[in-house]
Amino acid sequence: MLLVSAHTKAADFLVFTDQRHPVFVSNDVPVIYLDAAAEIEAELASGLPADPRRAEAIVRQQLGDGGTDLQARLASAYQSVVDAWNLGISKLPAVVVEGRYVLYGDTDVARAIATIEAYKRAQQ
Repeated sequence: MLLVSAHTKAADFLVFTDQRHPVFVSNDVPVIYLDAAAEIEAELASGLPADPRRAEAIVRQQLGDGGTDLQARLASAYQSVVDAWNLGISKLPAVVVEGRYVLYGDTDVARAIATIEAYKRAQQ
């Protein structure tokens, strides 16, 4: 169970990770997988022919068949990478609170948030 301080709402938490760094998190904290775009691209590239023109045509067809859902997934995946870069995320997993406090390396998100909250209280 995730305990949230009176001053911090669950919406103020973000978790950045990838498939190689699984995290334990409650349902109300968003987990952003920075390798999501690569996974989507790997799906699109799976089984492509060696001929670049045919491969391009197939990928274009897949993108068209996937419609706005696939395009939105790709856009969101790339936006997540931009967001992590803008926050200065340098290691995974990273638990971010209020866009300014970051704890790296803890896969237990509730514990990481508790650590950040304790740090914030100590600074007051």
